[in-house]
Amino acid sequence: MSFLVLDGIKKSFGQTQVVKDFHMAIERGEFVSFLGPSGCGKTTVLRMIAGFENPSDGTIVINGRNQSGLKTSQRNIGMVFQAYALFPNMSVFDNVAFGLKVAGMSKADIDTRVKEMLRLIGLEHLSDRYPYQMSGGQQQRVALARALAPKPQVLLLDEPLSALDAKIRVSLREEIRQIQMKLGITTVFVTHDQEEALSISDRIVVMNAGRADQIGTPSEIYNRPATRFVASFVGTLNIIDAIVVDPAANTIRIGDNIITLREPIGAFAQGDTVSIALRPEAGSLSESATGDTALTGTVVSTHFLGSVVRTRFTVGANQISFDMFNAPDKVLPQPGETVTLRFAASDLLVVKE
Repeated sequence: MSFLVLDGIKKSFGQTQVVKDFHMAIERGEFVSFLGPSGCGKTTVLRMIAGFENPSDGTIVINGRNQSGLKTSQRNIGMVFQAYALFPNMSVFDNVAFGLKVAGMSKADIDTRVKEMLRLIGLEHLSDRYPYQMSGGQQQRVALARALAPKPQVLLLDEPLSALDAKIRVSLREEIRQIQMKLGITTVFVTHDQEEALSISDRIVVMNAGRADQIGTPSEIYNRPATRFVASFVGTLNIIDAIVVDPAANTIRIGDNIITLREPIGAFAQGDTVSIALRPEAGSLSESATGDTALTGTVVSTHFLGSVVRTRFTVGANQISFDMFNAPDKVLPQPGETVTLRFAASDLLVVKE
């Protein structure tokens, strides 16, 4: 049986339903990220796991025990908040020790455990400092140590990196993942940052309007988006409107280009418009490029982005972007130029609305 099970979870505030029939099973030691825009319900799901909110319907089971009716203090859950929520009048040592004191642990055991946690986050030399004397990244490490000190069965992180600058965010998210893997603790991480979710998760839940649009590994979410929302929200993706030519033969028309898809489109009729997804990095302009499919169109613009050059070109009514690695001697496509983008038919995905 899975370690953390969310079965038919719903949550309404008045007449507004913010979480709609949510199902998921999380394995022991798994790192799962809830990804989505503001207002999609991801933090509400997290708060229901923690016990800060009660589901309007459905059950939450942790390690075989139904959590209904249990207070937050009875669930043995560690929580890290976006705003750190450290006690300003307590030193680093006392902040980390707080939960252990509440649990009635002996002074000697508290001292041992707090020192262990501070070593884990690399801040044992700052045990006597107060939160106001520390950087945002250091404060968030202390918040993580405080959450982990009582040895919770589940760790919940609610956008813990959003208040930090970009460089600190990258290093701290890697530290969080390393600590999680070392401890083997089941972890749920809420974020609106797709790069964060893709880089550290075992699985990702992409949430949209209170529902899980797709649950899968980072590779599955990125390479095989299940819906138009997932396709547009995760990474940069071209959504192309194509006309079905022959559903039995899986052929479509994009501009003047006739293409045979690998994915069956039998559910569509001849003349229907179907949405096709293509990643910008999938194609190449090289005549020697391997690939069984091509699109020919007219260049609109070329943007130099450092290591990558992004070009947009029109194919029929569609404007499509593609990326090339930069090279000092590379001749860049110019506006008005006709180009042919070559790629594999398997790179084209039919996306649901």
